[in-house]
Amino acid sequence: MALLLCIESSAEVCSVALARNGEALVLKESAAERDHAKLLAPFVAAALGEAGVAPQQLDAVAVSKGPGSYTSLRIGTSVAKGLCYGTGRPLVAVGSLHALAALAAAKPELRPDDLLRPLLDARRMEVYTALFDAHGAQLAEVTAQVVDENGFAGELKERRVVFFGSGADKCRPVVRSANAVFVEVQASASGMVKLAEQLFAEKQFEDIAYFEPFYLKNFVAIKSTKKLL
Repeated sequence: MALLLCIESSAEVCSVALARNGEALVLKESAAERDHAKLLAPFVAAALGEAGVAPQQLDAVAVSKGPGSYTSLRIGTSVAKGLCYGTGRPLVAVGSLHALAALAAAKPELRPDDLLRPLLDARRMEVYTALFDAHGAQLAEVTAQVVDENGFAGELKERRVVFFGSGADKCRPVVRSANAVFVEVQASASGMVKLAEQLFAEKQFEDIAYFEPFYLKNFVAIKSTKKLL
């Protein structure tokens, strides 16, 4: 049983949860797109302050490890590492899609034999995705997948597939099947809480000095079209 600070920065939502024994005590988050650099540190301070907890009282810091936005993942990782170095506490890394699936698994409209398809926006017509069962157990590896009408055809033939996350809107007009179900679930540190607690109990800690987020795709810089001179 542990007191954990969970940081979710893989997608548009900037989110921080303070949790004890696998239950969220305080949640601070905003869906203002790409505002992580401005919001994340104040959210950490606010969550700790609201609970009356000093950073040194934490048992560990958990961070979303990706995949997701390159810049946002780096911001979250930097804040998490800074807290770990400052307090001497271990670092736990939770898969972004796994945390999303955990949130969807709690939805009352799910059926026991549903498949879960969390989707994180990967720019253009791509998404980061993996496959989970209705309990949130991972069934297939994380991939970067192009969204088209045949992308999920095989699994949709067999059973109901539930789509959700920041990349779901790309799939709505393309994935045409009676077995395709879309539910509203967005990234949140609250989805990390139980997974982080389990990783902490199993002592699955990261090397703070060498830990890097799981980007899945290489970062590609976009050249500005504006003339500076």
